[in-house]
Amino acid sequence: MFSLRERADENPARAWIAVVGTLLAALIGGSILFPETVYDGFIWHYFWGPVQADAHNAVCAVRPGSTVEYLYSTSACQAAAEPVAEPGYTVVSEIGYIVTLLITITGVVLLLDYLDIGEDRGLFWAMVPFMLLGGALRTVEDAHNAIGDSWFDYPLNTLLISPIIYVTIFVIAVACVLLALWLSRRGVVDDYVRPLAAMGSAAFLLSVAYLSVLAATESQVTFYPLVLLAMVGLSAAAAAGTWYAIETFAPKINEGTGLAGAMVLVAHAVDGAANVIGLDYLMALGVPYNLTPKHPANRFIVDLFGAAWPFLVVKMAAATFLIWVFEPELVEETPRYTTLLLIAVSAVGLGPGSRDLLRSVFGV
Repeated sequence: MFSLRERADENPARAWIAVVGTLLAALIGGSILFPETVYDGFIWHYFWGPVQADAHNAVCAVRPGSTVEYLYSTSACQAAAEPVAEPGYTVVSEIGYIVTLLITITGVVLLLDYLDIGEDRGLFWAMVPFMLLGGALRTVEDAHNAIGDSWFDYPLNTLLISPIIYVTIFVIAVACVLLALWLSRRGVVDDYVRPLAAMGSAAFLLSVAYLSVLAATESQVTFYPLVLLAMVGLSAAAAAGTWYAIETFAPKINEGTGLAGAMVLVAHAVDGAANVIGLDYLMALGVPYNLTPKHPANRFIVDLFGAAWPFLVVKMAAATFLIWVFEPELVEETPRYTTLLLIAVSAVGLGPGSRDLLRSVFGV
């Protein structure tokens, strides 16, 4: 008899499919057998309900029985019976997304091994535009939310709402990888990295161009150049300052990542700076309102300190720790896995950060 570990070593792809299949079977089976506990109280409450509330621009969504109702006042949400789902994230949902991310990374490593790519940093750099694309597309949904009466309504808009947007971007990215590989292996291009980066960049620029059109044609969408300058300036200063400190006082921290480590710092500096400016200083820069924190982490920091600036400090400290984890031996022994991890740790900063940046810049 093979042990479970021996079976996984013998066929890791089959073991991964078995794990994912077991988890899905447990969730689906539990939803059928115990719908109020598993589906209403867990899946809908923490994952799908917040998406529905966000898609309808509601303060919250409630699920009495098998129906869903949308409430548009804080008092009504507070008085409603559980389960009550509000737009944004909770500790439970973020833990669920972390587990999902780790499982997905393992599956993607197996896919990259099958495709025989990802051992060098080319894939990492080619994925940066797709991280920005996620933030831009999320802002497109924010803009249509602000406009109100729009062709981009429920359920279509759920494709661009967290966490579904991560699936959307993943599908787009995989399709672009396969197309770039097809072009490369047929001699149309020299390698897959440049066309892949070009596809992501073009999609991102088209999304920003669409937001610019909305800003020119819709009164609910407004371009604020001072916000752009403030956020880019603060994020650049935070990333450059942290990079200088690392290279001057503790260069061993970045031995395993090199310039990719600098990109990790930039990604989290964008997220931190967008939160600082968006939560505390938008009104000072001409926007009619400040943003409100949607993640438990930045909400906790704002509540604790009464300001958002400590969040930027925490982000840079966390990013420094993350690049320190990538020791040279780890990178050498597992190049594909470390490439995917670098993409993941950059995406969780640059994706939400670029969304908050663009959302503030376009006033939505």
